[in-house]
Amino acid sequence: MKTLVTGATGFLGSSLVRELIRDNQEVRVLLRKNSDTRNIADVDVERVYGDIRDKESVKAALIGCENLYHTAALYSFWMPSSRVFYDINVEGTKNVLGAALQQGMKKVVYTSSIVAVGYYGANTPANEDVKFNLWGLGDHYTRSKHLAELEAMKFYQQGLPLVIVNPAVVIGVRDIKPTPSGKMIIDIINKKMPGYIEGGINIVDVEDVAHGHILAAEKGKLGERYILGNENMSVSQYFELIGEISGVAPPTMKMPYSAAIILSHGYQFLSHITRKPPVLTPALVRSGSSYAFFDCSKAVNELGFKQTPIKTTMEKAVNWFRDNGYVKAS
Repeated sequence: MKTLVTGATGFLGSSLVRELIRDNQEVRVLLRKNSDTRNIADVDVERVYGDIRDKESVKAALIGCENLYHTAALYSFWMPSSRVFYDINVEGTKNVLGAALQQGMKKVVYTSSIVAVGYYGANTPANEDVKFNLWGLGDHYTRSKHLAELEAMKFYQQGLPLVIVNPAVVIGVRDIKPTPSGKMIIDIINKKMPGYIEGGINIVDVEDVAHGHILAAEKGKLGERYILGNENMSVSQYFELIGEISGVAPPTMKMPYSAAIILSHGYQFLSHITRKPPVLTPALVRSGSSYAFFDCSKAVNELGFKQTPIKTTMEKAVNWFRDNGYVKAS
């Protein structure tokens, strides 16, 4: 039984590939010719080349496979052109799932995100049944993941054996890019983050999320989604944890929301000139000042999803960043 993984060179996708191999599954990965393959350089997988934006290459990659994990996505909070979010996250997903439907896959797991679920505040952790309420953030990543999940459900309604997983803020080892969540840790340790905006997040270990994908394939109910998260923490609590593990004092200056919004507009304006990512965007301020708390009990109860203590996860992440040269010597 052969399994195809898209996004296999990424932070989450590479952890999933390792979990699948540990589970004695035969794995094929879809790679772009210019992909950074360091995360899977030491694993024995079949490699095929293509792009999720190219329907024919996806169809060819799926030949002979029974299972599919579609993890490929653009995870960023700014790009010079917003169109790329929709080309990859929406149109790419339509290409992959459309090909999977045509070829009669046995099981498909689609990697969505908690941003496609919605944020309901510190006192009302969101579950899988809430209505999406983040369109007003103005964030193209968030919008594209919501739209992609709607497209995924259309394929389920056409007969695709689909399960959706919604990872929370994922941290851990092998975050080579790094992702926005990994960069936050690095910036705090390197003392590049002068202040913060209070809000709330749900943190989870990348290796737990990878295993959660396999559990979703094995035990997940078709047409349903599962939030793969762990601990809800305020931003200040999260920063204190990073400081405790790293031995570096976290930022203590709490920025007023109004000041952060004004500053973010300035950063975003400069980025349109420099074509370099802004330090802060208005959408990131709006998102960061929300309490993105989640109820993860469905995945725990129905899938047997395991949750590593967040302190242990943070220790692994900080040690990996230090060991791999992301942290400046003190």
